[in-house]
Amino acid sequence: MKPKPLALELPPSHTPDADTDFTTAVQTLWNLDSNRLTPHKDYNMDVQSSKHPYKKGNAADDHLFTYVNQQIFQRPTFHAFRSLLDNYSASTGDEEEVSQKELRENRAFLNAVMETAPMKYAHQYCLAQGVEYDGEPVPDDESGFKKVLNSIWFKLYSRSGGGRRRKMDSSGFEHVFVGEVKNGQVSGFHNWIMFWLEEKKGNIDYRGYIKPRSRDSNAETNDDDPVLTLQFSWNGVEKFVGTSFIGVSPEFELALYTMAFLAGEDENIVTLDTSNGEAFDLNVKCFKYDGGSKVGSCFVEALAHYEE
Repeated sequence: MKPKPLALELPPSHTPDADTDFTTAVQTLWNLDSNRLTPHKDYNMDVQSSKHPYKKGNAADDHLFTYVNQQIFQRPTFHAFRSLLDNYSASTGDEEEVSQKELRENRAFLNAVMETAPMKYAHQYCLAQGVEYDGEPVPDDESGFKKVLNSIWFKLYSRSGGGRRRKMDSSGFEHVFVGEVKNGQVSGFHNWIMFWLEEKKGNIDYRGYIKPRSRDSNAETNDDDPVLTLQFSWNGVEKFVGTSFIGVSPEFELALYTMAFLAGEDENIVTLDTSNGEAFDLNVKCFKYDGGSKVGSCFVEALAHYEE
């Protein structure tokens, strides 16, 4: 599987302006995600049975992922993303120690994603919206924007508290993409690649999927859905409800959640046409931390699922 060519210049139809709303921006990101995987070709899932949230019963005897083409990691952003996933301690309260190697891996990831159309679009969208970070306009040069990305996603803060003795035990990237354990429950952990890798190691017990809450939903959950709400345990610790995109590229999710953090609200209701005859009503949630300067959590909540 060779890396797909990247559209480095945004066509006029994908150039945001001050009037571009968040729903349009999210749909554009989806359309620009040329590195997104194709179900039944690049990966296979077995969603099995549905279950109610907050009930521990197991509705799935088998793994969620039955196949993923590992050649995806030949693609620069996937390769750089994977290198970050073993850089963290899952337990809040454990001080994170960042080595020079890990700092280089952070920079390599940001350099890779900023070569992609979704991240270029996210940058342009933030500029068009005139947003600020830390009291200053978002930089219009990519070097300056990467510094903002590094700060909001990779700078450490304390999630466990502890007053003067607080430990720098978390970051936005760790929480959203890798996952943490806090107060006996899995917190964050919203990335499908991390899920698959941990499931392959035997660290994940998939318990089944959870249907969107809306009674207006008319679509069945199936093995090619690009958005899935699920329940699982990670190393024996429960995650009762979590929603993840499936098959999307790392740059798509980073772009989406960066836009939500810098230019969105705490909750952003959008409708996403997933280009397969189906659409999802999503709530893109984003919570800020450390005085609003860093990502506390970002994820989507599936409100409804429609079929044409």
